[in-house]
Amino acid sequence: MSTAVNKEHEVVLIGAGIMSATLGMFLKELMPHVTIKIYERLDVAAAESSDAWNNAGTGHSAFCELNYTPEKPDGSIDTGKAVKIAEWFEQSKQFWAYLVEQNLISNPGDFVRSIPHMSFVWGENNVEYLKKRHEALQKFALFNGMEYSEDPATIKEWMPLVMQGRKEGEAIAATNMPIGTDVNFGELTRDMFAWLGKQPNVELHFGHEVTNIRRSRGGSNKWKLKIKDLKTGQKVRVYANFLFIGAGGGSLHLLEKAGIPEGDGFGGFPVSGQWLKCVNPEIIEKHNAKVYGKASVGAPPMSVPHVDTRMINGKKELLFGPYAGFSTKFLKQGSYLDLPTSIRLNNIKPMLSAGYHNMSLTKYLIQQVTQSREDRLEALKEYLPDAKMEDWVLETAGQRVQVIKRDEKQGGKLEFGTEVINSADGTLAVLLGASPGASTAVSIMLELMERCYAEEIKSEAWQQKLRTMIPSYGKQLNNEPELLAKVREHSDKMLGLKSLV
Repeated sequence: MSTAVNKEHEVVLIGAGIMSATLGMFLKELMPHVTIKIYERLDVAAAESSDAWNNAGTGHSAFCELNYTPEKPDGSIDTGKAVKIAEWFEQSKQFWAYLVEQNLISNPGDFVRSIPHMSFVWGENNVEYLKKRHEALQKFALFNGMEYSEDPATIKEWMPLVMQGRKEGEAIAATNMPIGTDVNFGELTRDMFAWLGKQPNVELHFGHEVTNIRRSRGGSNKWKLKIKDLKTGQKVRVYANFLFIGAGGGSLHLLEKAGIPEGDGFGGFPVSGQWLKCVNPEIIEKHNAKVYGKASVGAPPMSVPHVDTRMINGKKELLFGPYAGFSTKFLKQGSYLDLPTSIRLNNIKPMLSAGYHNMSLTKYLIQQVTQSREDRLEALKEYLPDAKMEDWVLETAGQRVQVIKRDEKQGGKLEFGTEVINSADGTLAVLLGASPGASTAVSIMLELMERCYAEEIKSEAWQQKLRTMIPSYGKQLNNEPELLAKVREHSDKMLGLKSLV
């Protein structure tokens, strides 16, 4: 950012989800006098992607998600993404522990708890893959403590519901990481906004929609926003020295309104989801793990099937899915015109090219959309052989907008991660994309600040504060096992989690 941060520094955050909440907490801790205004289209915080029913919740730490460790053409396992995500999740835990320790948020058990993370596969090829994956990950301190087994009796102890009714003699394998977590990002987000809302110079505006964004005139680096109060119809103008767009699926349209050249060529492809939710208390009590399998060919990462135990609103829930679908909406509470109105001259070529090169995804979505009740039950029975449809109901999950960007080789590329886009002067930043999203919000916001507050973050004051909030900041935990053990022990103690120690 070109100007020094001072008491008159004005920040506007668009979207009241986990990303804006995390960034708001960082900035208020680093700059106590900063003015922050948060604008959210809906009436409550965390009602879209951050909500527990709308996909977020696993606590993605790469312990069980097999899509983070693809098999290379030579048969070896690519561990790069898994190690990175595991590092990022440890940063998140350290930050949350700091918030609890400083009494900025309370009752961590309301948003995070320990639950084993497991992977389960069947078939000789998949068993061989999982074995190689386990061996590859054991080289990294972050994955110490992960167990592997092909023994049906052992696997039954880990996941009795998955083994109940399964045929004998089938080649199966599983891994178990006892220190996995279940995170309710909706609760965490609301806790952070509850604290922010009590701070001086912080304003929370729900039911307000940003209708336009542009640079202020007269050579100013400020951004001018037009905002509409959806209840009264009143329109206001707001100015910001720094603007963050963290509106989930709504971010692409706002990026296009801002008109920064760095945003040219970006498009979005929406993918919706559905869960099967268990309504039989006896079955719910028999399962206490997050069990992930392998995704179907052509399936997006958000569609990796899993039998997922969660705590939502103080109640234990059991979900299976998600089943992917297609809608032209970019938000669960969005418009069917979201996709067509996002098309611009600068992104139509990348979007068409990405579509052409991802025909397998299109076929997969068509198959998912046309599934019958019986088809969904068959998919469930691959994981829970004794499943009966009367014990499950279909629930709508959230919307995800996968990033499409320019690619020199094929014209356009579909990305399944997150993408931080910022203006050259660092006064505006936008977050696009999905998985692993919420679980790595802390690391994503650190990256954003390194780009947009480049001078400030180099200062001794900011460095010291960041190391207080995140003791491993600037270090690689995987290369420092002693530090990893120390920060894990402290984070787990503050958050009330199970530890390997």
